[in-house]
Amino acid sequence: VQLQASGGGSVQTGGSLRLSCVASGRIFSVNEMAWYRQAPGEQREMVAAITKGGSTNYTLSVKGRFTISRDNAQNTMYLQMNSLKPEDTAVYYCKARIRTIAVIPPEYEYWGQGTLVTVSS
Repeated sequence: VQLQASGGGSVQTGGSLRLSCVASGRIFSVNEMAWYRQAPGEQREMVAAITKGGSTNYTLSVKGRFTISRDNAQNTMYLQMNSLKPEDTAVYYCKARIRTIAVIPPEYEYWGQGTLVTVSS
């Protein structure tokens, strides 16, 4: 199983980016998915999370600016980021809890490789 994050880049303050995260491999089901970010010298923090049923949760600093969504048929998660600020600059990682194909499908936590978002003032 792999998680592939993409969509990062460099934008100016007020700009927008859309991140994608695709899960692939011997997948039985993809359960909760989430975006995390880590700025230089900072701890990794949860940005937004979404359940398989579509319930969402956001960290306070991105509420109203970021929107998390997913396409269960494509095992894909998105993060639409609007009104970006310099403090949003970080490496963004996706995480997912995935059940792999087996007689009794086990659930593991997987991380993507990270995609860099840079917001300049």
